[in-house]
Amino acid sequence: MDFVSIRIITGDVARLVDFYERATGVAANWATEDFAELRTASAVLAIAGTRTVPLFAPGAARPADNHSVIIEFLVDDVDRVHRNLSGFVEDFVQTPTTMPWGNRSLLFRDPDGNLVNFFTPVTSTAVAKFAARATP
Repeated sequence: MDFVSIRIITGDVARLVDFYERATGVAANWATEDFAELRTASAVLAIAGTRTVPLFAPGAARPADNHSVIIEFLVDDVDRVHRNLSGFVEDFVQTPTTMPWGNRSLLFRDPDGNLVNFFTPVTSTAVAKFAARATP
């Protein structure tokens, strides 16, 4: 099994895609006006409109109603990213902070209220963990 993507259901696909393109620097690939994907080296962030939900199961997902998932992106320099996002991101939950597990993390909310964590490994253990992950 291979984890390949996470999908966000939103009431405004264009707005959320624009937000993630600006925040990540990754251009989206649009399949339809209701579905786009931002592809990184290791996973895909899919963004879909509410009209796609009934294709799976009516009422199975609701936009802007996430209270348990954090979308995480590994970045080279979280402090630099924080500076670049200042003035663009409206809701910073936590400025860059070194966590007990060795990552320096920046936590904010996207326009739908989803939590997003941009992080950089900073301790030798965390750096080694992610260096090993990147090696095939």
